[in-house]
Amino acid sequence: MKTRTAFLVLLTAGVVGSAAWLVFWSPVLGVRSIEIVGNLTVPTDRIEQQAGVAKLHPLATVDLDEVESRVLAIRQLATAKVDRVWPGTLKIEVVEREPVAALYVGGKAAVIDEHGVVIDVKDLAPPLLPVLKVDRPAAGDPAAMTALTVIRDLPASLAGRVRQVRATSAEDVTFELSDGRTVIWGGSDRSDDKARILTTLLRRKADVYDVSSPDVVTLN
Repeated sequence: MKTRTAFLVLLTAGVVGSAAWLVFWSPVLGVRSIEIVGNLTVPTDRIEQQAGVAKLHPLATVDLDEVESRVLAIRQLATAKVDRVWPGTLKIEVVEREPVAALYVGGKAAVIDEHGVVIDVKDLAPPLLPVLKVDRPAAGDPAAMTALTVIRDLPASLAGRVRQVRATSAEDVTFELSDGRTVIWGGSDRSDDKARILTTLLRRKADVYDVSSPDVVTLN
């Protein structure tokens, strides 16, 4: 009886040991493919290279947090989520930063997202992005952050007509439209009301539209 029990213990230990080896050290359950989803402009092979996971590396021992950190070093990406998909796939789901405006610094156009993070640097601002002008062009600057929030919240029907945004403070945001007309927007409060009123006002001829106080608007 004792011999049989000892045999069963050894057999169980062997099975457990084999299973552990299979999962944690063997290439049998290693990374055979890397699935990347959510990327639109960032090449898949760039993300895969940045992830830095070798093929056939045991899937169970991949440090998911470390892979996420490496992938997020790509400045065009806002978020990254890494998961194991058994038996041999590492899935990386990303969300790209959305360009909101361009900001000229040192003769170059920095393409930035709604948080002021630089996504790309170009010689000229992309034609469909408004150019942001602020006194202190830096992430965290109240005037810049307010202007970016205002731009982000604009409906598509208005956003496509904005060519330049000037912000001297968090309460003083001004647009220049593609046809040369000027919109005094004010702060980021009551954006829906301002957009709705401005859409109607733009049907009337004027050079300057002041919707900074939606209850009392003026045209000049």
